[in-house]
Amino acid sequence: MAEQDKVALFIDGANLYATAKSLGFDIDYKRLLKEFQTRGRLIRAFYYTALVEDQEYSSIRPLIDWLDYNGYAVVTKPAKEFVDSLGRRKVKGNMDIELAVDAMEMAGSIDHMVLFSGDGDFRSLIEAVQRRGVRVSVVSTITTQPPMVADELRRQADEFIDLVNIANKVGRDQNERAPAGPDRRPRPAALQPAAAPGEPVSSS
Repeated sequence: MAEQDKVALFIDGANLYATAKSLGFDIDYKRLLKEFQTRGRLIRAFYYTALVEDQEYSSIRPLIDWLDYNGYAVVTKPAKEFVDSLGRRKVKGNMDIELAVDAMEMAGSIDHMVLFSGDGDFRSLIEAVQRRGVRVSVVSTITTQPPMVADELRRQADEFIDLVNIANKVGRDQNERAPAGPDRRPRPAALQPAAAPGEPVSSS
């Protein structure tokens, strides 16, 4: 990235959480912001996630509050709950439209878009943003089996950044990991996982 490039980050929260988890580390969102502030002139950092509204306490709420106060533009909407064919309760929250609308609105004001997602549905968005003269980087990983990034998304991007290669710059220090166990105290808000209790809200 050129130092004076105007950069915007678009983070698919559930997708990034799942990717980092598959690689065995947690994202430190303070370090992530600092890392990309060194790569250009950071205009905006969007974070997208669906919230389960009817729960008394959501493990993602402290993260959302922290991001809101520390340089991120947080975009949320209620997640939808349903029961699958096996009778299991599932939570689903797709933020693709919200992310796409924001990206298209920002395209005229930035030089470089960084998309934190491996979702192949974003290929058309990347193509549309590129037609407006914006360079697009995709952050995900191909080191897992199967890869967390769709092949068509990686091919469409101008640059692919494998999350495993920047883990030492955006990952949480392992020494800060909270002790395991049901009686552990809540971790500092900045370190909360980007997921609802039990499992991440699916973004697909």
